[in-house]
Amino acid sequence: MKIVIAGAGEVGSHLAKLLSREEQDIIVLDSDRKKLMPLDANYNLMTTVGSPTSFADLRRAGVDAECDLFIAVTPYENTNLIACAVAKSLGARKTVARIDNWGHLDPHNREVFEDIGVDNLIYPEYLAAQEICQALKRPWARNWFELHQGELILVGVRVERGAAIEGKQLREITFSQHNYHVAAIKRNHETIIPRGDDTIRPDDILYFCTTRPFADEIRDVCGKKDYKVRNVMIMGGSRIAVRLAHEARDQFSLTIMDEDIDLCRSLPEQLSGCKVKIIHGDARNNDTLREEGISDMDAFVALTDHSETNILACLTAKEFGVHKTVAEVENIQFISEAEGLNIGTVINKKLLASSRIFQLLLAQDANSGKVMALADAEVAELEAREGSKITKAPVMNLKLIHEMTLAGLIRDGKGMLVTGRTQIQPGDHVVVFCLSGFIHKVEKYFL
Repeated sequence: MKIVIAGAGEVGSHLAKLLSREEQDIIVLDSDRKKLMPLDANYNLMTTVGSPTSFADLRRAGVDAECDLFIAVTPYENTNLIACAVAKSLGARKTVARIDNWGHLDPHNREVFEDIGVDNLIYPEYLAAQEICQALKRPWARNWFELHQGELILVGVRVERGAAIEGKQLREITFSQHNYHVAAIKRNHETIIPRGDDTIRPDDILYFCTTRPFADEIRDVCGKKDYKVRNVMIMGGSRIAVRLAHEARDQFSLTIMDEDIDLCRSLPEQLSGCKVKIIHGDARNNDTLREEGISDMDAFVALTDHSETNILACLTAKEFGVHKTVAEVENIQFISEAEGLNIGTVINKKLLASSRIFQLLLAQDANSGKVMALADAEVAELEAREGSKITKAPVMNLKLIHEMTLAGLIRDGKGMLVTGRTQIQPGDHVVVFCLSGFIHKVEKYFL
């Protein structure tokens, strides 16, 4: 598949790296040669210097009738929209633009963007707000993702010391129950695709596949307690904070604290219709936190522009007794460190935007769809085709690569787990966990 990415910033570069591992035909265009040099030197892709809104430069980058997907992810919304319009006029089959204006996502505006050649809009801050809402609704979970109206659920949970599942080998868990499947383990900054003799340790982050009736069982065996989040303090009045306030306006009592007085004065207009308390203050100051009732909060969400500040603020909130903390960590190299510090849920806009674009990418092929991207692993939903290798024998006899595992499947609209005895059938939608860079090998089993 031929994919042209306009913009070699954080989102574009991260997306290009991931796609290059999957043997896609990738061309990255940016007006700044320095941003392109690391991609050109280290990854299997092509780069070209040019303007994303120039007809000549886009033609030179390969935007024509053979371009399957054009992705505009520069920091500038207008540039991205114009670039998609130009790319569509040159023959690009599908276009995606990164935006920073919530109003553009209004369904009433969809036809307008389609008319100018923009097929899909990606608003990373909105994706982050949705992810935070999920984290606050289920504070015991690190990640929560539902497939096919909740027929299958993917959930990431940290194992507490003394939990019922601690010290058990996966084969023991499989023999004793069939309500959930451990698809991956995050341990010491590394994601492991587990086998039967792997033993669960305290502080492991386990990624389960299950069905809705058994989600609470996962919480219990991991030693987690159920509690309801009502009061939430947000550090930083960012665009994510604004979208979160609108998304969660009827679910939580929100307090936003920011040290920028001008921003605090502008927030009431942006938060029209939302019942949010706005405080001018520095959430890094322990005395300020005490004065503003941090000890009464059920959750603390750190959304400043600095990953280190967000991580440290969440650790401080934990010391004040806040049960649930969420940190925006935009430096991908910090994600594993943050998870190891037990700060709760980590939000990364680049990974969220990449996941959404992957869904659009694989939607080009009606047989598959990427559903989630972790820091060093991926989750995909793949449809088994008639005569494909994955349907030839029970899973235990397929000799699958060690870097993947089959977690669950959707058959005739119903979710079920995959075991060694499961025989995949044509038409099944199978949820696959794999390490980054192996999705192209996984897909070959389904062709």
